[in-house]
Amino acid sequence: VQLQASGGGLVQAGGSLRLSCEASVRTFRSYVMGWFRQAPGKEREFVAAISRSGGTTYNEDSVKGRFTIFRDNAKKSVYLQMNSLKPEDTAVYYCAASGVVRVGVQEDEYHYWGQGTQVTVSS
Repeated sequence: VQLQASGGGLVQAGGSLRLSCEASVRTFRSYVMGWFRQAPGKEREFVAAISRSGGTTYNEDSVKGRFTIFRDNAKKSVYLQMNSLKPEDTAVYYCAASGVVRVGVQEDEYHYWGQGTQVTVSS
């Protein structure tokens, strides 16, 4: 499974960005998908995850009400819509795929990782 993330950039606080992650795999709908992020000097952390059908999602507390994860299985893509961005959202964002059924929030539950896309939020 290869994952290609895109959509990062520089945005002012309060602005929006949409991250995309396209998978090169025939059975995309078989994978739980997640977004993680890593800020400078910090460990990578969970942001959001979505079930294989898209019917179940989880969000980290600090992004609830601001970020939305969704997927399009026909396009083999998962997205992260980020609204009301804050400077503390600045990080490299990674998409990841898990081959298990459970919608996980831990890094070690994900088997495949994209290369990351930089999001910078200025104050």
